[in-house]
Amino acid sequence: MRKIYDAIKGSPLFQGIEYSDFEPMLTCLSARTARYKKNGIILLSGNKIDFVGLVVSGKAQIIKEDAEGRIAIMGNIVEAEIFGEAFACAGITLSPVTVQAAENSEILFIDYKKIVTTCSSACSYHTRLIENMLKLIAFKNLALNQKIEILSKRTTREKLICYFDSVRGSEKKFTIPFNRQGLAYYLCVDRSAMSGELCRMRDEGLIKFHMNEFEITGNLCIGCNV
Repeated sequence: MRKIYDAIKGSPLFQGIEYSDFEPMLTCLSARTARYKKNGIILLSGNKIDFVGLVVSGKAQIIKEDAEGRIAIMGNIVEAEIFGEAFACAGITLSPVTVQAAENSEILFIDYKKIVTTCSSACSYHTRLIENMLKLIAFKNLALNQKIEILSKRTTREKLICYFDSVRGSEKKFTIPFNRQGLAYYLCVDRSAMSGELCRMRDEGLIKFHMNEFEITGNLCIGCNV
């Protein structure tokens, strides 16, 4: 139990929760853990969702597939991050997305209704959990708006620039959580076209990259060299 607590105590969901409350809290919330191998399906689109999932170790991806089988990566979930809270909060009973392990992972599942409903024991941490959940949903909404901004750009280059700005902040060197195919899925663009655009940006002296490590070396802004 201590290992799980140490892994996820940094999660905004458990902000302000002490270790002495952690084990009884998980019991109260009917929490359970499960392990998944890389590419294992944690949650399948169309399946019932009445829980919040939290990544104890590893990494997962939220995937959306359209009627023609085209895949878009809606987001990455890394250690101590949660998923499923927005759907559960909205009363959506069947998941519209698939959650897949991007590497060997351990997931903590928590009954959502037990998070937002004060139990008969009036546990002191319930108020804190509800406050934390509201903050998480608000931050997720901001992140969704950010992705909408990225996808609203007209060209592949503009989408790349906007995405890079969103993940790097003011840093010149940064690492992204995607390989090339994953980045293409996330940006909803063709992988070959995207790879070609990255190479052109490199040749123009705008960026350097190796695998998923990037460095801004030129005037990288939408409207410049587009």
